[in-house]
Amino acid sequence: MTDNASNTPKANGQGQAMWGGRFSAKPAELMQAINVSIGFDKRLWAQDLAGSRAHARMLMNQGVISSHDGEEILEGLARVEDELLSGTFPFRDEYEDIHMNIEARLRELIGPTAGRLHTARSRNDQVAVDFRLWVRDACDRTVGQLEALQKALLAQAEAYADALMPGFTHLQPAQPVTFGHHLMAYVEMFGRDAGRFRDARVRMNECPLGAAALAGSPFPIDRHQTATALGFDRPTANSLDSVSSRDFALEALSAASITATHLSRLAEEIVLWTTPMFGFIKLTDAFTTGSSIMPQKKNPDAAELVRAKVGRILGSLTTLTVVMKGLPLAYSKDMQEDKVPTFEAFDALELSLLAMAGMIADLTPNTQNMAKAAGAGFSTATDLADWLVRTLNMPFRDAHHVTGSAVKTAEGLGVDLADLSLEQFQAIEPQITNAVYAVLTPAASAASRMSYGGTAPAQVRAQIARWKELLA
Repeated sequence: MTDNASNTPKANGQGQAMWGGRFSAKPAELMQAINVSIGFDKRLWAQDLAGSRAHARMLMNQGVISSHDGEEILEGLARVEDELLSGTFPFRDEYEDIHMNIEARLRELIGPTAGRLHTARSRNDQVAVDFRLWVRDACDRTVGQLEALQKALLAQAEAYADALMPGFTHLQPAQPVTFGHHLMAYVEMFGRDAGRFRDARVRMNECPLGAAALAGSPFPIDRHQTATALGFDRPTANSLDSVSSRDFALEALSAASITATHLSRLAEEIVLWTTPMFGFIKLTDAFTTGSSIMPQKKNPDAAELVRAKVGRILGSLTTLTVVMKGLPLAYSKDMQEDKVPTFEAFDALELSLLAMAGMIADLTPNTQNMAKAAGAGFSTATDLADWLVRTLNMPFRDAHHVTGSAVKTAEGLGVDLADLSLEQFQAIEPQITNAVYAVLTPAASAASRMSYGGTAPAQVRAQIARWKELLA
C-alpha cells in the first residue's frame, strides 16, 4: 500500500497499472514479493467497498464528479461485491493490495470512469479508513463474545452459588469461598475487558477518509458526510495524524492482550481443577482429548490451548508497537505490517473466547470434592481470629497470635481446628467458649462474609442479579 493520490490511474499492461506513470520498468520479482499485500489484506474487501461507496456518493453530492459517473461507479462496485461474495473475484498479485485489485476490476467492468473514484483520495487515507472499520468491527464482535462468556459463567455461578470450595492465595488454601463466587470473579474481569473494547471504539471512531496522501485535498469534499455515512462520530482533525496513526489498533491489541491474560488464568484453573489431585470439575469429551500411548488419559487440551494463545496475542501487540516505534510522519510502507498481527490476534482471541464459553457451559463441578477441600489447610483460622475480636473484644493482633497457637496445636495433633476440644482451646485462651465452634465450619465461614462483594451465597446471588440486568 503505497502513496498514490492520482485522480485517473492508467493501465500499462505491465503489472503496475495503477501507479506506473512514473516508472519505465517492471518491479523486480523480489520487490514484487516483498511489496504485495493482497494475500492478507483481501480481508478488508467489505470495508474497502463501504469506503468507496461513501466517497463516491460524497463526490457526487459535492459536484466533484457527475451524477452519471457516480451512479456508474456505484453500479460497478455492486458488481464487484457480487463477485467477492460469490468467490469469483479475480485477486491478482500484480495489483499489490485489495484497494488496487478492486479499482482495477472496477475499471475492467465499467471502463475509464472507474478512475474518477480516486479523486480526492489516496491509498493512504483509503487503507486508514478500511483498517479502522475492520478493527472497529472486531471490537464489536469481541464485546459480544465476552458477553456470551459472561452469561455462561453466570449460569454456572447461579447453579452453584452455595457450593463450597477453597479460596487460595499462593495456591495454598486460604479461606472457604463458593464456586459461584469464584466464577463471578471472572465475570467482573471480562466485564472490564468489554469496557476496554468499548472505550477503544469511542476513541477510534473518527474517520480519516479525505485526508488524502497526508495534506488533505484541494477538492471541495465534505468529510463530515463520509464520516456519517460510515458510522463515525466525526472526521479526524489532522490530515497527517489521519494517515500515519495506528494507535487505534494498538489500543485494541492492548485490550485483547489483557483479555487473553484473563482467559489464560481461567484456563489454568480449569487445567488444575480437572486433575485427579484437585478433582473439582469434569469436562466432557467435547473439550478433551486422549493420549496416543496412555489409554487412561483425558487431557483438557482446549483449556491448554486457550492458556497459550496469550503468547500469540501479546506478540501481535509487541509486533505492531515495534513497527510503529520511531516512524516519522506521515505514512511509511512499514505500516503495511500492521494488518497481519492484528488479524492474527483477533482470530486467536475469537477462538479462545468461543472455546472458553463452551468449556464453562460444559463443565460439571464435583461439589463433594470441593467441599472437602474447602476445610483443608486450617481455612477457618481467620474466622477464629475474627470471633475472638468480635466476642472477646480482643485486639486483632492478639487474636492473630492466639489463632496461630491453636493452629500449631491442631497441626501437632493432626486434626483440624474444629476437632480441638474446648479444654484444648482454653489452654491457649481461657475466655474461649463453646460458641466458637459455630464459626469453625467452612459453610459458616462462607456464609458470614456478607460484606458487599463477599462470598456469602446471598451476596453472590445479588451480584448475579446485577450482572443479569447489565447483560439483558
